[in-house]
Amino acid sequence: MAGKTAPRKSARAIKVPSKRFAFVRSGPGKYLALSLLFVLLVAAGWGLWKWRSLYAGMPSLPEVSELWNSKREPAIEFVDRNGNTLDVRGPRYGRATDVSRLPPHVPQAFIAAEDKRFYEHDGADDAAIARAAWSNMRAGETVSGASTITQQLIKNLVLDSRQTISRKAQEMKLARALEKKMTKDQILSLYLNRVYFGAGLYGIDAAARYYFGKPPEDLTISEAALLAALPKAPSKLNLRENLEGAKSRQRYVLSEMADLGFITREQALEAGEAPITIIDPPAYDPQFGYALDTAAERLKAMLPRIPGDLVVTVSIDPQMQQKIQTKLAERMEKDGKASKASQVSALVIDKDGRVITLIGGLDYKASEFNRVTQSRRQPGSAFKPFVYATALENGFTPYDVFQDAPLSIGKWTPSNYTGNYLGPMTLSEGLARSINTIAAELGQEVSEENVIQLAQRFGITTELKPFPSIALGSQEVSLWEITRAFGTFQSGGERLDPWLIDRIENSRGDILYERPNYNRDRVYDYEYAKEMNAMLTRVVNSRIGTGGKAKIPGWTVAGKTGTSQDWRDAWFIGFTSAYVGGVWVGNDDDSAMNHVTGGGLPADLWSDVMTIAHAGMKPEPLLGAEEGLEMSEDAEKRITFYRGLAQAFKTASGGRSPDGNKVRVIRQ
Repeated sequence: MAGKTAPRKSARAIKVPSKRFAFVRSGPGKYLALSLLFVLLVAAGWGLWKWRSLYAGMPSLPEVSELWNSKREPAIEFVDRNGNTLDVRGPRYGRATDVSRLPPHVPQAFIAAEDKRFYEHDGADDAAIARAAWSNMRAGETVSGASTITQQLIKNLVLDSRQTISRKAQEMKLARALEKKMTKDQILSLYLNRVYFGAGLYGIDAAARYYFGKPPEDLTISEAALLAALPKAPSKLNLRENLEGAKSRQRYVLSEMADLGFITREQALEAGEAPITIIDPPAYDPQFGYALDTAAERLKAMLPRIPGDLVVTVSIDPQMQQKIQTKLAERMEKDGKASKASQVSALVIDKDGRVITLIGGLDYKASEFNRVTQSRRQPGSAFKPFVYATALENGFTPYDVFQDAPLSIGKWTPSNYTGNYLGPMTLSEGLARSINTIAAELGQEVSEENVIQLAQRFGITTELKPFPSIALGSQEVSLWEITRAFGTFQSGGERLDPWLIDRIENSRGDILYERPNYNRDRVYDYEYAKEMNAMLTRVVNSRIGTGGKAKIPGWTVAGKTGTSQDWRDAWFIGFTSAYVGGVWVGNDDDSAMNHVTGGGLPADLWSDVMTIAHAGMKPEPLLGAEEGLEMSEDAEKRITFYRGLAQAFKTASGGRSPDGNKVRVIRQ
């Protein structure tokens, strides 16, 4: 077409390869690039694996409520009813405290010593970590740490103390997590309650009381700074062994407190020069060990899981216990050798069941074996009241007449202690004189099974066998259980349930157990109990009774003596209207004493024990005791004659005593 030119073709761009990547594109270059890429991927993978491995096996952060008990060694503090410490078994944790209750300089001393930016960081102090890393790098060894108070808590309560990068990384991560769960003051309070001060002391309350004899609320600036110096090296800076070393660090703490504006320079100087008085370590009476061992055993039965920081209030009266322990030791020193008796045990329980005194032996340091609860010995005639009590339930009365005469029950021929026989007498006289033949015959009248059943109702827990000799106390029981069983008589038929523990708390004051008020179980008829008390009163107060040495001024005493075969054991178990008590005397190797009977040394010791227990108390009448009248010998004989005559007429007319056809008694 005219006027038109042919269209121009666009210019073709030709790309020239850059020389910079020519080597990469070459064969050797490709292999090198791939190798570098591989190395980078491997390094990245290793780095990721290493990063993740730092937290491999990291435990989860416990709930805040669990941190209090985390990693606690078992510890029990025993206190009396007034809060006085009787003993500490295990580390001393002290009572829980809170920073809100402390004077400001106390927590400030620990912040100055351990974590100056405590209220600024988020659990791990990055700036402090950088400074510590630089210091350690320059020194070529670890000379500085950077653990915050929060990290120290994590290390002590959650992790272990290994010095590894992995553990440190986990510590920091968990510390930051903890700061999201707790406030700063809560963390500081937990730290102050769990930090270790050396000498088995955990927590500022324990340290303040152990070293200065005061609660942490009363610590001075000087004392607070001295305690804040200890967590750095608690064993090395023990205040009783290295006070100068601790004071050197105390001066550093005071200087830091001044630098942070917590105190003035003048206060720091004055506190550094203030005299320090370290009190003597508490000395606990080891003789309380018998009672406290028993309380510790009761704890296992009361709590399914024993916490690590128990404060147990026990029922014993420390002053009374010490007086009685001293008295028994003096008497045994005086009379024991001549009597060939080397051991004694005693138990005193008040009428409500509170154990006032428990003495398991002469010296706890020499022997921890508890002769009140662990030892089982033959009670001898001290068991007879349970036979008589069973007889009353089966229709007998205190003035029924039995014959004290030779007796055979199968192949067993019981005899009296004196070897003599006194003929007819009432049951009341038979118990007062502790006549064996009458008790043995009575046991057959009522059956051994019934005697055992009654003894168990009263509180005897040891398994008993239905042998005829049970009537004379041939089967072993503990002082604890037989003394408890006598409490049923004292109360008028209600079983006595002794208790050693008033209250159980943890160191935070949470009450885990408090003894409730409860109604005692009636296990015996009230009127029968009165009759038993009348007979047991005659044992002590009648001229024919075997327990005359057990009298105490102003009080009516009821009880029973007991002597086992060959004088291996001698007992007196008795009661007033205020207390039930038991005393046992013997030898651990079961060897014979020098003719010691229950009415001799044990009754005498019982009187000593109970005189101490009743000191300052106003005497009160004993239930049923007024019926245990003192009679002349002629009056006793007249009662025996006429009652025996009545029983003879009854027999002649076909009457029998209860279950008379079951009696297995053969007169010789």
